[in-house]
Parts: sequence; structure tokens; C-alpha cells
Amino acid sequence: MIFPGPSADDTARVPGRRITPATTGLVAGGALAAVLVALLGASLAARGTGELRIPGAGVTTVLRAAVFAALAVHLGELAGGRLARTRPARTGPARTGPARTGSPGAGATRTAPEPRRWAVAASLVGAGASAGQILLLARVSGLDLATVYGTSDGRFLLVMANGFLLAAGCATLTRPALALAPLAAVIGAEALRAHPEPYTPMLGVGLTVVHLTAASLWTGGLLYVLRALWLRRGDPAGSRDLLARYARHAGRLLAALAATGTLSTLRRLPVDVVLTTAYGRVLIAKLVLVAVVCALALAARVRLRRGGDAVRPARAELGVLALVVLVSAVLTVVPDPHWLSTR
Repeated sequence: MIFPGPSADDTARVPGRRITPATTGLVAGGALAAVLVALLGASLAARGTGELRIPGAGVTTVLRAAVFAALAVHLGELAGGRLARTRPARTGPARTGPARTGSPGAGATRTAPEPRRWAVAASLVGAGASAGQILLLARVSGLDLATVYGTSDGRFLLVMANGFLLAAGCATLTRPALALAPLAAVIGAEALRAHPEPYTPMLGVGLTVVHLTAASLWTGGLLYVLRALWLRRGDPAGSRDLLARYARHAGRLLAALAATGTLSTLRRLPVDVVLTTAYGRVLIAKLVLVAVVCALALAARVRLRRGGDAVRPARAELGVLALVVLVSAVLTVVPDPHWLSTR
């Protein structure tokens, strides 16, 4: 999930700055680095650990990153869209006449521009990535599709693919909130697929459901809010208000992520193999990135309180969050570290 520039329709609505060649080069370089991390991350993390090689680890990581990104974009659009449409409380005197649509004054309201909808495309990508994992599972296991559908992984991936398709259908309706049900099914199936272990599996499922939901809302919500801010950059006061409302919600999401991530780590990663397993190494990289995200989020909020430009650190926060999503995909591919523990 790299922060995109505005679409042709978006730039037509609000005049402003053009994307510079330096920005284009930075985005292209980031995309190339992301692809390399996805394709080589699992194998590099497992080097020298003695762990078994995971067949198709690179392609699986790409597909799983696409699933996580699709969830973030769709859930973030639902949450961010509602947040962007919430109007702040009026600070001026009440008006008895109709609201003006021109320059906003005390108590006046106007319709703010909204970003283009990406939910349908995101869910279709998620469905394709889930189906791609079924095909990859059949190829690396040497089984036919009918047999793969009979496995637990095959069933969960099929639920995810169908859930994304239903969510895409709901997003085309006049009430896109209906997509919450199939997206919840996707998250539940992913949590069940990721925790086949015999030790307290339902605890792991519950932690993953909360963790994945909070991460998707944080990343996808920030993406939507930044796209909305790009369209509303002619209204600094309204932009600051929108970013402040998102910051309040993001603080609660961060608390949920920290709690569930800590509990998941304690139950899945034995202390004696933190540095000698691929899981431990990838987890350390993820924790470092999360620390950077927290620092950028704090910088954005400090600037926001002081009336400065909080958009730049927020954009950097989104870029690092995209790396967190990618590293999280790598984390789901590397082997469970329990079998190497000496305890």
C-alpha cells in the first residue's frame, strides 16, 4: 500500500501541486523494494536457522500482502468515509435560513469533496489473491483442486475469496456498509487459517481477529483520510479537524494493536529462539517498523496541536505502515518457531 497521487478525476476537482519526478522516483523505488522484500524476505530471514524451506514462500507472501492490503483499503474506506462525512460541531450562532454552499462562515456548511471509491477494486484484488493461494497450494502440494478444497487451508481460502466477492458486490450497492459482514467472514477465516496449532487455538484466533481488524482500520483509514485531505487542501481548518478526528480513533487502534500483538508474541515465540528463527527475526523487524510508525504518528499529532503541517509526517506514517503490512505477510509465511525451542 503505497500512498498514491490523486486520480485524473480528483485533480480536476481541486487545482494544486503536481507530482514531481522526485516523488515518482521515490514511489517507484519503494514499490521495487517492497516486491524484493516480499519475494526474498522469508528465505533471507530463515538463512542459517536450520528451518525447512517453505515452497513458494515468495509468491505466497505477495498474495498474502495483497489480501491484507485489500482488507485495509475496503475497511478503511468504510471507516474513513464515515469519519470524513462527520461534521464538526458549530461554533458560531445558529442560522435560520438555508445553508450556503459558497465560502464557509460561522455556522455555514458545505459539501466536501470525497475521494474516488476503491472498495470494489480492492475486494476484487483480495478475491484474486485468495484464489491464487488455492492454486499455489495445489501446485506445491501436487494435489488437484477438488482435494485442496477438502483441506482446512483450502476451505478457509475459499471462504475468503467468496467473502471478498460478496464485499465487492455490496460496495456497488447504495448501502456499502453491508460489506462489513463478508469482510468479517474474511477476517475470521484468515484467523482460523493462521492458527491451526493444538495449543489454545481459539485464543490465537481471537487475538488475530482484533489485531487484523485494528491494523486494517488504522492503515486503510489513514489512506482514505490523506486522500480526502488532498482534495480539501484549500480548506486548512477543515483538513486539520478531519486529521484530528482520525488521530483520536487511531490512538484506540494503537492500544488494541499493542495489546494483541504482545499477547500473540508471548504465546507464539519462545524467548530462547527469538534470534535463531525466521519468525523471531521478522518479528523484530516488524517491531522496529511499528516503533517508527508510532514516532511519526506522535510527530503528526504534535504538529497538529501546534497548528503546523501534520500531513507530511502522516504521509510518512502511511508509507511505513505499508511496510508493516508487507512484513506481516512475511510473518505469516515463515515456520512456527515452537518446534525449535529447547524448553
